[in-house]
Amino acid sequence: MTPAAGAGRAGIVVAGGRGQLGTHLVGARPGVVRAPGRADLDLTRPATIEAYLDRNPADTVINCAAHTDVDGAETDEAGARAVNVDGARALAEACRRRGVRLLQVSTDYVFSGAVPGGGDPAAAPALDPADDPAPATVYGRTKLEGERAVLASHPEATVLRTAWLYTGPDRDGLGIAGGDFVATMARLESERDEVTVVADQWGSPTYAPALAGAILAMLDLEEVGAVDTRGLVLHAAGDGRATWYDVARRTFELLGADPRRVRPCTTEEFPRPAPRPAFSVLSGTAWRQAGLAALPHWDESLTVALAQAPGT
Repeated sequence: MTPAAGAGRAGIVVAGGRGQLGTHLVGARPGVVRAPGRADLDLTRPATIEAYLDRNPADTVINCAAHTDVDGAETDEAGARAVNVDGARALAEACRRRGVRLLQVSTDYVFSGAVPGGGDPAAAPALDPADDPAPATVYGRTKLEGERAVLASHPEATVLRTAWLYTGPDRDGLGIAGGDFVATMARLESERDEVTVVADQWGSPTYAPALAGAILAMLDLEEVGAVDTRGLVLHAAGDGRATWYDVARRTFELLGADPRRVRPCTTEEFPRPAPRPAFSVLSGTAWRQAGLAALPHWDESLTVALAQAPGT
C-alpha cells in the first residue's frame, strides 16, 4: 500500500515552523503542514499553546522550536531552559490532553562529544539512541532535559535527534533567517582565496529538505499502520560521517573550485564559548529497525543542495 500524501486528517502543526526545518516541512506539504508564528504559538507562554490547538485542531505537532544559540546559552541558561525544557513540557502536556501525536526534534549535542573507546573517529562506532548521553553544554543539557520532560508528559511522543542541519545556497531564496555551514562555505568560496575550517570534529551532515521528507514519510507510514515509533528515541541524520573540513572541501569541489583552497585547523585554534562535540556521528540503525528508510548519504545530499547554487 502506498501511504497517503497527507499525513494527519486534521493536519500537522509545526512549533518553531518559521525556522529551517519547519520551512521545509511546510514547503513539502503546503496546506497540510501549518507553521504558526510566535505571536500565535509561543512555548514560553503556555496559554498560547492551549489557545492555538483549541482553535486549530491537529493530528500531529512537530516541535522544531528551540533555543539554539549554543554559545549564548552558556550565559543564559534560564532562557535556554524556558524553551528547551519548560516550553517542550508544556507543549507535550497540551498535546497529550488532546490526544495529539507529538514529535520532539532534538540534537546530537546531548552527547559528550567523546570518541567511543577513545579510538580513531573515522572508524569509531556511531552513537546509538541507547548510548548514555552526557551533554557538555547548557544547550545540550537543556535539550536532553527537554527530551525527558516530553516523554514523561506524553509517553507516546517520539524524540528525533538530528545533527549538522543545513539547507545551502537556496536558504536566502526560501526566506530562512540566519545561516548554515554549507551556505556560508558557498558564499566564502566566491569571496576569499582561502578558508580555514576545523578538521577534528566528526558528525552527520543532514540536509534539511531530506530530513523534512523523512519525517513526513514516517508519519505517512504510521497513518496506515506500517510503522509505530511512539515512545521511541530515534536518530534521523544524514548517512555516513564527515568533518567540517570534509564538507567544506567537497562544497568547493562541487562548485567547481579547487578544494585545496580549504585549509584545516584544530578546534583549539578556533575556540568558542561552548565546546563543540569532537564526535557526534549518529547511528541510523534504530531508525531503520523501526521500518524507516535511511536518509541519503551526506555527499549525495550535498550534491543536491549545491545544484541550487547560482552558476552550477
